[in-house]
Amino acid sequence: MNNHIMPTYARLPVCFERGEGAWLWDTDGKRYLDALSGIAVCNLGHAHPAVTAAVSAQAGKLVHSSNLYRVGLQEHLADELTAASGMDNVFFCNSGAEANETAIKLARKYGHVMGIEKPAILVMESSFHGRTLATLSATGNRKVQDGFEPLVSGFVRVPYNDADAVEAIRDPNIVAILVEPVQGEGGVRIPDSTYLQQLREICDRRHWLLMLDEVQTGMGRTGSLFAYQQMDILPDVFTLAKALGNGVPIGACLARGKAAEMLTAGKHGSTFGGNPLACAAALAVLKTLRENRLAARAKKLGASIAEQFRAELKGNPYVTEVRHKGLMIGIQLDKPCGELVGLALEQGLLINVTAESTIRLLPPLILADDQANLLVTQLASIIKTHTLQK
Repeated sequence: MNNHIMPTYARLPVCFERGEGAWLWDTDGKRYLDALSGIAVCNLGHAHPAVTAAVSAQAGKLVHSSNLYRVGLQEHLADELTAASGMDNVFFCNSGAEANETAIKLARKYGHVMGIEKPAILVMESSFHGRTLATLSATGNRKVQDGFEPLVSGFVRVPYNDADAVEAIRDPNIVAILVEPVQGEGGVRIPDSTYLQQLREICDRRHWLLMLDEVQTGMGRTGSLFAYQQMDILPDVFTLAKALGNGVPIGACLARGKAAEMLTAGKHGSTFGGNPLACAAALAVLKTLRENRLAARAKKLGASIAEQFRAELKGNPYVTEVRHKGLMIGIQLDKPCGELVGLALEQGLLINVTAESTIRLLPPLILADDQANLLVTQLASIIKTHTLQK
């Protein structure tokens, strides 16, 4: 179809017009089971009543007011997030990339305060932090960076899930580590259970900031409100977006201790960040996650789905592993499998393939048991049929 949208996505031939819970309907009335949640955005599913009510009520009162003035709902949301996370303060923006940009600026300011003229941040291979110039420079994926050189300097890269590689770094300009608790775009790569604890110890010893990118793992996705809460650590900085507003654009960068003192008046800002509409949505999301114990639900249901997939795909020579952390699930094939996305779409199932050979599933946290069973049965059948034809 010819249109005037820049072709930045290889869009699939479907257009959705409404949703309810874990279901979406296209413009022809066909129904799809959404096992992607807008890429970990709609953790409460589509058209959730609490979010709908909050957004509708707020839209009728006040959508936007400048950050030159106090924003009551923003203050309320900041109170809720800091109380839930152990952080001291929060900066609100509009996306995960902006939240990570904030963290990068914060780390550089910290470095200058520490007397380091050219502060650098340790980042990981196969990571993904966004598509702005700084965040794509931090990202460990050449495909994302290709054609946008010169990249932003000040990033030192090491392998993911390798604390020894971090320990071996002797660069005096390093001031922080930026890392995902689970690499989503990198293929649902789950590190060793002690990895973040090891990074925390190294940062403490070297006076570095530990900064976690929780844009995809946060808001209950991995089995706790924030993934680091399962590791018995506190980061100095962490970022949120995606599911924070359940589809209403909002991002956040939270900090504690010295890190919370870095960004002062005039040092950073956002025109739309933390406006009343976005904060109303996020407050409804937090309340719903808490009252319905959806993080615990994600932990239990994710384990069940992963186990069902292992049973269904046992003996398939093309399936090498099923990984999961809560409802962040990766089915690893031994070869590229991007065509499975289109095959699943034809059968009314929305999935994603990342890192070329990992089927990534990010179903909504409100997924019912019968919907989970349908997901497993339908996708396992597609995988079996596809691999038998190879």
